[in-house]
Amino acid sequence: MIEILSAFLPKDRIYEMESMKRHTSFRIGGPADYLVEVQSELEIKNLVTALKTKGVPIFVMGNGTNLLVSDKGIRGVVIKIGSGFSEFHFEGETVYAQSGMLLSTLAKRILEQSLEGFEFASGIPGSIGGAITMNAGAYGGEMKDIVKSVRVLKQDGAIEEIPGEEMDFAYRNSKVISEQLVVLGVTFRLKKGNKEEIQDKMQDYTNKRNTKQPVSAASAGSTFKRPEGYFAGKLIDDSGLRGVCHRGAQVSDLHCGFVINRDNATCQDIVELISFIKKTVYDKFGVCLEEEVKIVGEK
Repeated sequence: MIEILSAFLPKDRIYEMESMKRHTSFRIGGPADYLVEVQSELEIKNLVTALKTKGVPIFVMGNGTNLLVSDKGIRGVVIKIGSGFSEFHFEGETVYAQSGMLLSTLAKRILEQSLEGFEFASGIPGSIGGAITMNAGAYGGEMKDIVKSVRVLKQDGAIEEIPGEEMDFAYRNSKVISEQLVVLGVTFRLKKGNKEEIQDKMQDYTNKRNTKQPVSAASAGSTFKRPEGYFAGKLIDDSGLRGVCHRGAQVSDLHCGFVINRDNATCQDIVELISFIKKTVYDKFGVCLEEEVKIVGEK
């Protein structure tokens, strides 16, 4: 496998039996057989094509902020699209950014251009590729509101530019998931604004996030999707579960919508606490909670 990977990447970007704790915000997960870091479209395309041809399982990830990796790890090859794939450029009121760029980094560059529309995403701790995949959102805004087009690698190996309105964006969902696409880059449609007002709005969102969410704890953000007509955090709180612990896992006592890695939690700890939360909420309110965090790896 090292020989196959080395045909496309330098050896210093190929990792064998790599602990996924180092690559996820949950700081949980067993080893990936192989993890590689890519830095160009050509590397991604050639690598994916070669591995598919040989029947090697592939898992593509971004910044790892929405992942819970199993304690047994991930078989095959994990392709990490990160900071080495984060070029960007502006053209009038649009900006194109490669999928490995962090939302927070792009937000700062957009602020420098006095462009508005991206403020809601400035504090989301993930990459552009992950945000598009999940149609990430906060404070009333979602990716679908500002995406002009998405550059993707399709299952047949073709690279295509898909208009935003054809991306099937829905609540925490998109065509990326249904068609197993790899996001390469995104063009965002913004508009000119007042730099000071944009900065004030970003700071306001940051303050709200820092005071109401457990940003310093190891987690994958909101653990559950928002049930229609309810708020997951309130349901969990009203079920008497604020601060409840299960071995190393805990319901955050700051925001009940977050399950956190309190003390060297395993994936099993988190999964069992999630199951307990779901059962308790259903028994009390008849509402089925659905995970927003993506659980991956060998079961």
